[in-house]
Amino acid sequence: MSSRNGDRGLGARLYTGEKSFNIIGRRKTWYGISSILILISLGALLFSGLSLGIEFKGGSSYTVNKSGIAVEEARSVVEATGIPGGVIVQKIGDDKVRIQTGSLTVAQSNSVEDALVKAFNVPIESIDTQIIGPSWGKEITKKALYGLFGFLLVVVIFLAMTFEPKMALAAILAVIHDVFITVGIYAVVGFDVTPATIIGFLTIMGYSLYDTVVVFDKVRENTKSIAATGKSTYSDAANLAVNQTIVRSINTSIIALLPVASILFVGAGLLGAGTLKDLSLSLFIGLAVGTYSSIFIAPPFLASLREKEPAMIALRKRVEARGGAPVVAAVAPSRPIEGRGPRNQPKRKGRK
Repeated sequence: MSSRNGDRGLGARLYTGEKSFNIIGRRKTWYGISSILILISLGALLFSGLSLGIEFKGGSSYTVNKSGIAVEEARSVVEATGIPGGVIVQKIGDDKVRIQTGSLTVAQSNSVEDALVKAFNVPIESIDTQIIGPSWGKEITKKALYGLFGFLLVVVIFLAMTFEPKMALAAILAVIHDVFITVGIYAVVGFDVTPATIIGFLTIMGYSLYDTVVVFDKVRENTKSIAATGKSTYSDAANLAVNQTIVRSINTSIIALLPVASILFVGAGLLGAGTLKDLSLSLFIGLAVGTYSSIFIAPPFLASLREKEPAMIALRKRVEARGGAPVVAAVAPSRPIEGRGPRNQPKRKGRK
């Protein structure tokens, strides 16, 4: 009689413990990968810095509503006016081009408008001008930081009440890990940080926490009475929990990344919708990094914290003294194993 175990999917075999990836045990590898990404991000922030949009640092924006204008042509026209600072030019679709400059006086702004009208033969009404003062930009920056820190504070309180303080600490560490790497990649590629980028940061923080909470809920279920049963260590039970949720996390992330990738590569890349790339890049990077941290960073860090508790140290000694019982026996759901025939069942005594 052939067994049906070979027909079962990877997710089912990971859930029952037939197959397992040693994610918790290889925590140093994951920490090393994250350390490299963090160092690259830190270096980019220190040497290149973030390219802040005019919404944060103040400046002037001129949107010319005419098709066929090349980016380099628009840049040369504005630079020829002799205005100080750099010039950022973006294509918005096929019929618009946006030019951003630093803070300008009224005379300098009028000079830029006149140069654009003359160079591209458009009426002044076809140029949308937006001037943002430095004080308003500082206020926007302050509110963005308040939003980020307020979000983290509320999440810490919620997780500490729902789960436990150490789970809250591990989840917040994963979120900070995700945001820092995303910000570092922004510094590497030189994309502008705009209010849309901040919205993207808040979105990826929420997604990262959602994915981490799903994993932690399974960890809590598997380790609920682990000290009393003494069948496996905390790290072993947490590793099984990660394996039981890894397929779900990856599938969910892929489904979420597909539309974001279409916005980033098709909308911003092929169609020239430059206003979309600020949001889509932060979402794309954040979703990918958030999935990584919820599987490879948060659970191992939580296991490291819990393994230092006296009860968990004593539990590990008892398990090691017995030679280490199988993890599945400790936390896997009890149900009949597929493919087991009558010959494998205990024999019953017949009547005399």
